[in-house]
Parts: sequence; structure tokens; C-alpha cells
Amino acid sequence: MKLWSGRFTAELDSLAEEFNDSLRFDKEMYREDIQGSIAHAAMLGKCGIIASAESKAIRDALTAILEDIDRGKTVIENAEDIHSFVENELVSRIGDTGKKLHTARSRNDQVATDLRLYVRAHIDALIERLKTLVGLFADKAAAETTTVMPAYTHMQKAQPTTLGHYFCAYAFMFLRDAERLKDCRRRVNVLPLGSGACASTTFPIDRSYTAELLGFDGVTQNSLDGVSDRDFCVEYLSCLALIMTHLSRINEEFVYYSGGEFGFIRLSDEFSTGSSIMPQKKNPDVSELLRGKSGRVFGALTAMLTVLKGLPLAYNKDMQEDKEAVFDATRTAEISLAVFTAMLEKIEFDRDALSAAAEGGFSCATEIADYLAAKGVPFRSAHEITGNIVKTCIARGKTLQNLELFEYKRFSPLFDIDMFDAVSALAAVERRSVVGGCSKSEVERQIAELKKSISNI
Repeated sequence: MKLWSGRFTAELDSLAEEFNDSLRFDKEMYREDIQGSIAHAAMLGKCGIIASAESKAIRDALTAILEDIDRGKTVIENAEDIHSFVENELVSRIGDTGKKLHTARSRNDQVATDLRLYVRAHIDALIERLKTLVGLFADKAAAETTTVMPAYTHMQKAQPTTLGHYFCAYAFMFLRDAERLKDCRRRVNVLPLGSGACASTTFPIDRSYTAELLGFDGVTQNSLDGVSDRDFCVEYLSCLALIMTHLSRINEEFVYYSGGEFGFIRLSDEFSTGSSIMPQKKNPDVSELLRGKSGRVFGALTAMLTVLKGLPLAYNKDMQEDKEAVFDATRTAEISLAVFTAMLEKIEFDRDALSAAAEGGFSCATEIADYLAAKGVPFRSAHEITGNIVKTCIARGKTLQNLELFEYKRFSPLFDIDMFDAVSALAAVERRSVVGGCSKSEVERQIAELKKSISNI
């Protein structure tokens, strides 16, 4: 039965019905719809809008419907949307009493409530996944505080750092993701139920009571805004898009680092695939898919913004497009975080290859400039001197490490034997003990800060 069929004299065209109906995807919110309906029925009974016995009968029947769906005893089908299905099922079980559930409620504020409940639950789940990932990065960083590796700018070797420092960099990115979701949750966790179709209701409802039952922090303050607001979806999808951005960035590096040209990491066979024609291949398909999946979530965010950009107040059917975007992006982000965390646990790093790369490519050139600057040479002049040293090394096929002291002195008499400490990657790392740096003690401080921060979320 259509919840709106009373005014119509003809059935909806079959093609229009297929186009209009949303049950195939919004049934994912069956739990939230039933939970919201149970709270609404409790409020109607408390306020005397329906009899207490009727309220209890409705709540008991809804609880039974939820249990039957969970057990697979009741199949969600043959309805326009999940709201129609639940109400029709309720009426089929308890008769006309079930028809009283929709008193003082519209599908407009009902669906907005369901979606907020859905997003809130998945924010909580995503935060837990992110906390696990940040903790894993922190643990891995703690084991690699002296494992030197090159840091890159423009995908060229820049300066030495450590693997621990590298892990902390991504840990802080994902920590911010968790913090953003936590902040987003505050704006999600506001109850729109009671806004009605657009102008609230004439019944003496208690919205705060419904909010309390459903765990909301408060209620929306304007009924037009309450039913039409999807800002929380945009904000949530923005958070997911940044999570996927960070996953894409590190997996871009893992694709490179696992190849023979770098040889920095060895991916577990459990997270790699082979080639149908080239028997030697071990492909980083999981990393590539994680990189590619970001596009799905970016698309969902763009779709949501596009739906909203031209909508007049209050509710419009365009808003039905919010759910598929939110559902797909949520599934993508959740499985992406899960598979990446599992893959990261089993990745192995070649410390010798990392160390050799850190020493090569003139990555310690800045150390020479700093060495001269510390002896009073203006940094711009020290930079120019060091550039000439590098140019000479390239011309002679030498490195900063095997250039003789007398050769250094040709560029400046200030060079002395202690300058060879400056061109050691590990020594260069240890000198960087400022906040945010890559020295062992500073990375250990960052790890402690990460662990403290995730425990507070």
C-alpha cells in the first residue's frame, strides 16, 4: 500500500514506479528506521497523543519486526521505500493501531532522522578503525626510530629521515581524520524528527524526549532546515574523501616502493596478485585498488554537492539521491581502511635498501650548507658553495661521503674532519631534534603524542 495513495485515481506508471522507488538501497537503513519509529511511538504514548497501550503494542510489534528481519524470517520487499515497508508490515501485524504510528510525523523528517542515525553509527565505527590504524603506525614507528631512509620532494631524494618519522607522518594524517569525524558527529547528532513535512506539527509532541531516547544531543531549531538539511552528509563525505586521499597517497608510494626500481618494501603474498601471462610478476593490486577507490568517494561528495546546490526549501525528491552516495562511500571507506590495516601489518621493509638510498643521491647536501652556516658563513653563500661541491662530485663520479677533506678545503678553509659527520645520514637525522623533526628522541615524542591523542578520541 502506498502511504500517499488516497488522493490519486490512477496507479503510478510501472516505469515511473521503478524510477521513483528507493527500497532497493534505502532498506540498508531498516534498523535505523525501526529504532526511530520505536522512539516516536514511545513519545506519542508519553504525550498522550495515542493511548499507552497502543504505544506499547506498536513498540512491541516493531521490535518483533526488527528481530525477524535480523534473523532472515521477514524479507524486505514489495514497498516503495523502507519507511513504507516497515509501516505496512506493522499494520499487517497489529491492524489499525499500526496506522497511528505516523501521527505527528512525515516521511521527510523520518528519513532525515534515519540518515542521521546511519551516519552517526558509521562515524563511530570509522573512528575505531582509524584509531586502530593510528596505533599500528605508532607501534611500527617505535620499532624504526633509527632506520634511515630518504625523504623526497618532487619525487627526488631530498634529505635523510627515518622510517619511524615516515610512519608518524601518516599516523598524524589519519589522526586528523578521526578528529574530523568526531567533530562532524556533533552536527550529525541533532534530531530532525518533529519537523514534519516542512512546518512542524500541531500535535503537542516532546522532541527532546525523542532525542533522548535516540541518543541525540539536541533537536534541530527550524523545521524548514530540519527536513532539508544535508550539510551533514556533505561534511561526512568530505571526511571520507580525506581518508581516501590519505590512503591513496601512501599506497601511491607503496606501489613505487615495492617495485624493483626502489626495492624498499616487500608486499605480503596475501595482498598481492600475479600476471596471467608473466610468471615473474608480483603486482601491488591491493595498493592500486586503494588508490583507485578514492575516486568513488570523491564522486559521492561531488554528487551530494550537485544535488543540493539548486534546491529550494524545503524537501525535494532530489534528496533521495543522498543515500546511495552516502552508503557507497561509507562501504568503500570502511573496507579500504580494513584491508589497508591488514596489509600494513604484514608489509616488510628492506632496511639495507632504505639506508643505501638515504646515503646516496646527495641527500646530505643540506647538511654541508648547514655546517658552513654554523661556522658563520651566510646561508646563501653556504648554499652556493655546496652546490658547487655537488656539481664537482657529479663531474668526477664521486659522492659527498668519499670526497677527500683536501678537496672540500678547496671550496672553503672552514671544512675540517668533523664535516664527515655532517654527511652521515644517521648523524644528519639525529641533529634534527626540533619539534616535528626526525631524531630518535623527537620521533619517540611524536609516538607518545599520537598514543595520547587516540586515547582521547
